[in-house]
Amino acid sequence: MSTMKFCCECNNILYPKEDRVNKVLLYACRNCDHQEVSDSNCVYRNVVDHAAGELTQVLFDDVASDPTLPRTKSVRCAACGHGEAVFFQATARGEEGMTLFFVCCNPSCGHRWRDWNESMMMRFFSSLLQERRKLFVFVCLRRVYYAL
Repeated sequence: MSTMKFCCECNNILYPKEDRVNKVLLYACRNCDHQEVSDSNCVYRNVVDHAAGELTQVLFDDVASDPTLPRTKSVRCAACGHGEAVFFQATARGEEGMTLFFVCCNPSCGHRWRDWNESMMMRFFSSLLQERRKLFVFVCLRRVYYAL
C-alpha cells in the first residue's frame, strides 16, 4: 500500500471512500469524480516500535538553558563545583520508577547526574521546599510593606 494515491486523470489526491452497497473500499477524486477500487482494505497503518523508547532519551545539551525547567542551588556539581543545577524527573532505561536527573548550569561544564540515594533526595526536596517558603515569605512581606 502506498501512502498516497493520485488521480490518473487530473493528478489530485485520491481519498478513501466507502461503497456501502457493494461493501468495498474505493479511492475517489474530489475534483473530477474519478474512482478506483482499492487493492487493500487498509487505509492507515500505524507501526509502533517498542525499542524506540531507548532512542528517545532526553538530550542533555540544551537542558541547562531551558527556562521552563526548575533550578536549584541546593546541590553542587561534582565535576566543577558549580552551585546551580537544573533538575527533572524521567524514567531511566530499564527501570519502572522515576529518577531525579540533574544537569549543571555552568555552560562550560554541562555535567549530568542522577540522584539514587533516597535520603539525599528527601534532603534535596526539603531544602527546595525551604527555598520556596523563603520566597513566599519574602513576597508576602513585600506585599505587606507596599500595603502600609
